[in-house]
Amino acid sequence: MSTSLVLAAKAPIVAYASLIAAAFINTEKSDTSINVSFVDEKAPEVKLSQGDKVIATDNNSVFNHLVGLSKISTDNLSEWIEFSSKLTTKDFKLLSVELEKLDSHLNFRSFIVGHKVSASDIAVWGVLRANPVMGSVIKSSAYINVSRWYLFLDSDKRFGGMVELMNKSIVEIRKAASSASGEKKTHKANFDINLQDAKDGEVVTRFPPEPSGYLHIGHAKAAILNKYFADLYHGKLIIRFDDTNPSKENVEFQDSILEDLQLLGIKGDRITYSSDYFEQMYDLAVKLIKEGKAYCDDTPLEKMRAERMDGLKSERRDRSIEENLKIFTQEMKNGTEEGLKNCLRAKIDYTALNKTLRDPVIYRCNLTPHHRTGTSWKMYPTYDFCVPIVDSLEGVTHALRTIEYRDRNAQYDWMLDALHLRKVHIWDFARVNFVRTLLSKRKLQWFVDKGYVGNWDDPRFPTVRGVRRRGMSVEGLWNFVIAQGPSKNIINLDWNVIWATNKKIIDPIAPRHVAVEDKNVVKFHLVDGPTTPVVEQKPKHKKNADLGLKDVIYYKDIILEQADADALEEGEELTLMDWGNAIVEKIEKEGDVVKSVTGRLNLEGDFKKTSKKLTWLADTPDKVKLDLVDFDHLITKDKLDEGDNFEDFLTPNTEFHTSAFGDLNIRKMKVGDVIQFERKGYFRLDAIGNNDKPYVFFTIPDGKSINRYGAK
Repeated sequence: MSTSLVLAAKAPIVAYASLIAAAFINTEKSDTSINVSFVDEKAPEVKLSQGDKVIATDNNSVFNHLVGLSKISTDNLSEWIEFSSKLTTKDFKLLSVELEKLDSHLNFRSFIVGHKVSASDIAVWGVLRANPVMGSVIKSSAYINVSRWYLFLDSDKRFGGMVELMNKSIVEIRKAASSASGEKKTHKANFDINLQDAKDGEVVTRFPPEPSGYLHIGHAKAAILNKYFADLYHGKLIIRFDDTNPSKENVEFQDSILEDLQLLGIKGDRITYSSDYFEQMYDLAVKLIKEGKAYCDDTPLEKMRAERMDGLKSERRDRSIEENLKIFTQEMKNGTEEGLKNCLRAKIDYTALNKTLRDPVIYRCNLTPHHRTGTSWKMYPTYDFCVPIVDSLEGVTHALRTIEYRDRNAQYDWMLDALHLRKVHIWDFARVNFVRTLLSKRKLQWFVDKGYVGNWDDPRFPTVRGVRRRGMSVEGLWNFVIAQGPSKNIINLDWNVIWATNKKIIDPIAPRHVAVEDKNVVKFHLVDGPTTPVVEQKPKHKKNADLGLKDVIYYKDIILEQADADALEEGEELTLMDWGNAIVEKIEKEGDVVKSVTGRLNLEGDFKKTSKKLTWLADTPDKVKLDLVDFDHLITKDKLDEGDNFEDFLTPNTEFHTSAFGDLNIRKMKVGDVIQFERKGYFRLDAIGNNDKPYVFFTIPDGKSINRYGAK
């Protein structure tokens, strides 16, 4: 068998070429050769030869002929080829719809059709392999079944190896074409947007958190998008701590941010600190003063704000360069009494319609020791001065940041122009907003300080640690953020959106267990039940055997929830889940409270004919005490208006506890395990119990709009 691949196009053709190559590898025809050439990426010319005889010369016939020569299955091939045509989009919102379908299809399958690689696997994998969006999708593990299948095929030399060979060929052909034409072609992958001047392999993004609090879900979106575009363009991501305000920052927050990013699967190519550039920023500020582009101002703060608001000139704006230099380099730098009265302002345009250009403050004194530089500095650059400078110095090509900074873009550009620094492109994307949720670190700190929550990892908090503790999966978070994309449209999302995304991730892998509320719990005596406890093993998940088995105890005395027992009638047939049918013979009550139920088993009964399928537990010492905890939002108003004081909209009660009994398997669980209690929903184990303390489980919302707590 001889193989000849001639490729003269960019990445999109890898899809079709890999189809041919992978199918061709399986053929046993030693005299078959394949020649693939492309006039351009939109007009492929394909030729299949057997010896000196040309067999096929167009895409479909070549592929079909190769599949016919091979031994692989062609079951449902036309259906999957049609499906694969929808996977070429780089718009993740469209792609995610199809990936969800594929992920669901692969939930309990190793391959798309049958039990080994088929032509359908080749067709779908080839198209996905050519889509540049898939790099970040696979890294995020947003679709665990697709990732498993995709990576398995990629590790096979017939798939991944052939693509690697083709990529090398493409590089060589591009070099030759570039030399011949004198033109350098660039990659233009996009994801809802087309990053200006983005060149494959040269894009550098950055995520610059301030170490003054824990990462919240808004920060997570920014981090994931910056990582996404760095990967999409085969570039680099810088994680930079914007540590220019020692009054708010500390090592605890810095370390927690790195831990949370690692948890999200985000690792920067470099980790840097704005404080690394204090000396350079100081020199650049001096340069601005010398060029008459900055001045020192000791105008009282309130007056300065009023003048900026009204577009009035500061009395200090016309200070001489010499006076400004003296104040900045001697008084402010040394934190003297005179220096503390002053700040350094950029001299832009105090009458500008864009108020961010009205001579913004770019340096101010602060005598608080810095957590990295100690007392070396007594003054620090502001965010608006620091960020464009460090972006430029570090080689950032594209600054992706939330749309709230849009008015400052002109200021950002002015700083770079005034300092004669390299241009950086800005892309604004909408910040993520959720109803009844505060994202301000200052306000979140208020809840911590006042004791309304335990800490920054409280499950009512929108921090990464908070939502993770509530039961959000990393895959669910990634999937949600990528699905939202870098759109500029500002919307106020309901939390149901993200929790519904999370449910798709956890449902196939959450073991099923039983919990029975213990308030007025009812004993159900089965007169013909086992007289001694019998332990049998049952699947933890009826649709996912990989999760293993659990112990189920069968006994003549079981317990039911009061609400279930109260709905029963004497003579009624019901189904005991994971056991079989039973018939109620007698119900005893005290007032409206059911005290006990007597019945007998009817295991030959048809569960399809019963209206009640009830969860139950054997009434033995093996049952486990549980505390099931649910939560409401911290504030009552969907969206606070400007001028609203959030303290006026606090939810009176946000934590709800239900005491229950659980099955004996819970004793084998560890903190962080996610399960489903049958007929109750999804839960995450937050604390291990013992004989005196219950096991604490937090409810995981499933995306359904259920009003659990009264008016919202």
